[in-house]
Amino acid sequence: MKPTASDLLQAASAIREDIVADRRQLHQHPEVGAHLPETAAYVKRRLTELGYEPREICDSGIVATITGEDTGRCILLRADMDALKITDKTDLPFKSENGSMHACGHDMHAAMLLGAAKLLRQFQSALKGTVKLVFQPDEEGFTGAKAMLKAGVLENPKVDMGLALHVNSGTPSGLLLCGRGVCMAGCTLFRIVVRGTGCHGAMPENGVDPLNIAAHIHLSLQEITSREIAARQPAVVTIGRLYGGEAPNIIPQEAVLEGTIRTMDRELSARILERIRDIAEGTARLFRGTAEVTELASAPPLKNDIPTVERFAAYGKELFGERSVVLYDEGGMGSEDFASYTYDVPCGYLLLGAGTAQEDPAFGKPMHNECVVFNEDVLERGAALHAWCALCALSDEA
Repeated sequence: MKPTASDLLQAASAIREDIVADRRQLHQHPEVGAHLPETAAYVKRRLTELGYEPREICDSGIVATITGEDTGRCILLRADMDALKITDKTDLPFKSENGSMHACGHDMHAAMLLGAAKLLRQFQSALKGTVKLVFQPDEEGFTGAKAMLKAGVLENPKVDMGLALHVNSGTPSGLLLCGRGVCMAGCTLFRIVVRGTGCHGAMPENGVDPLNIAAHIHLSLQEITSREIAARQPAVVTIGRLYGGEAPNIIPQEAVLEGTIRTMDRELSARILERIRDIAEGTARLFRGTAEVTELASAPPLKNDIPTVERFAAYGKELFGERSVVLYDEGGMGSEDFASYTYDVPCGYLLLGAGTAQEDPAFGKPMHNECVVFNEDVLERGAALHAWCALCALSDEA
């Protein structure tokens, strides 16, 4: 028999200390990128302690399943686990000391899914199908989801729908935001390598200055969004890194620009990348140098399936109350590599409020900020929501 929403909330409250302990352990020992050996080992150990048989289907990509009644139905619950190369400057007693930081809340996500794993074990007899728990590396670098998909995460058993939660700093604690349709931008990471001819800074006529070329390229790229794309069509081109040279009196051999393209349309992103290539190569040639443009990684626009996300929103209202859930139709320009799943199966990607400065001055800092602090009170809500959505969705389909 399926538990009531009250039953599930009480069960989640009872394991709060376990979820918080998992979160703090992960927060203190963050790892960056696609290879997360300590994080993966910890998650596998905790799943094993809960009676699961976790498998690593790609580097640091973990999958575990739980089945109640085998109906052939399967829902995927996904959490990311990677951190950012940011120094933790919070005052938390469990702050990271290794030069990396969970400044995007992925430690919260992994802990919530471990909590859901425990709840699902408790209510396994009520499951009308299979839940696939997915712990993924390298969301930040946009390679993790693609690696998991390539490794067959949607097969054996075949996944029918997917759910991911992301905590959101600056949103009231516990408020659930559910975007319909395309609700997050796609993102393409790119690099431009500009090559010139190094020489003494006193005699620039003897060389070709790649820093000068890079500066002209940087300025010229702004023309794409201001003059080539309709004002009503969202698009952002950002250069976040520009470097070259090692001494103030030497013109270097090369300079590098790295940046992102963000749009709500995959074809537009591809067109912008081609224009970046045209502008970079043409500008470099104009100033006697060369430029090479490389796509580093990408995630498509995130496309929430409307019936699926409305279903998850309804489950959220059952669990937390009508006023705790907001459905919206226009998203922002942030990006998320869970988007890659949304083109293969119907998915819902939901945001869970994790605190505002009005609640506590420690909360509300921007995501990816070295001082961001998330409200741990939402951990049990996230765990409960994962488990409740799985129980309800499988029961409804059955």
